Amino acid sequence: ELLKKFGSVTRILTSQPEEFCQIAGLGLGKYVQLQAVLELSQRHLQESIQGQDVLKNSHATREFLRARLRNYQSEVFSCLFLDSQHRVVAVEELFHGTIDGAPVYPREVVKRCLYNNAAAVIFAHNHPSGVAEPSISDIKLTEELSNLLRQIDVRVLDHVIIGRGREVSMAERGLL
Repeated sequence: ELLKKFGSVTRILTSQPEEFCQIAGLGLGKYVQLQAVLELSQRHLQESIQGQDVLKNSHATREFLRARLRNYQSEVFSCLFLDSQHRVVAVEELFHGTIDGAPVYPREVVKRCLYNNAAAVIFAHNHPSGVAEPSISDIKLTEELSNLLRQIDVRVLDHVIIGRGREVSMAERGLL
């Protein structure tokens, strides 16, 4: 019945509580349980990538980023902080925005890089529209952050944009 109403598991997991609770026999308790399952699965993915060499396993990195960012209804800008061996030290969602943008504050990115003692970073954000193509502002922001972080010896390895069913790597596009 849930699949009929929502059309997919993703839409069930990202539904609003009012909408979910309209199904006979389901209440807020079941909704909270499903949200807990979603959170546990995201934490499992994060643990599975923690300490991995993301450069030798970019597929796992993209899978992780897709699972983490694709279902947000608003734009979310995240950073994967890496050590000198390019292993993941931390993953943080730094900025949350609206359906068509998120304000990114370079000073805060620098602070988080220093806090995590990062030698390198991978940026990622979602496009709630589903279109993963980088915008002109995405390209400018990446250039600005790269130039700024270069001054403190932090390398920007990539900026991955997550759409629906597709990701775009700015590094693979030659935009870094």
